[in-house]
Amino acid sequence: MSDPIIRPLRPEDEADWRRLWTGYLDYYQTKLPEPVYQSTFARLLGNDPGEFHGLIAEVDGRPVGLTHYLFHRTCWKIENICYLQDLYTDPALRGRGIARALIEAVYGAADAAGAPQVWWLTQEFNYAGRMLYDKVAVKTPFIRYNRVLS
Repeated sequence: MSDPIIRPLRPEDEADWRRLWTGYLDYYQTKLPEPVYQSTFARLLGNDPGEFHGLIAEVDGRPVGLTHYLFHRTCWKIENICYLQDLYTDPALRGRGIARALIEAVYGAADAAGAPQVWWLTQEFNYAGRMLYDKVAVKTPFIRYNRVLS
């Protein structure tokens, strides 16, 4: 297996992106309707700097991983910071540096944009992911709350 190549998402990646993002959503036991897939893919390909950006990891010419990230303001800094929302690697290729390469590519994009912070969330049960995250980032003590809609 060759080293992963990380590149921006392209229109011709839609089928592979759908396959990978569906795998990600399945891992988190989430189903989304078709309009969300269509809207998300369109936004990822757009030129709006306030929208999400998408990266694909390729190994031997085959897309095997993805990440989505967003630059946003915070009241605690002058510069935008970067939120890494989704990160996924084909389960058959985990442990081969693909997720790390995707995270490092987001770090590179953040550095290029002058964003001094990259942050993300994961679920407690994501033990394999957290083993990597503990090597490339610092765990914070924050606890997340969501509004419950009636």
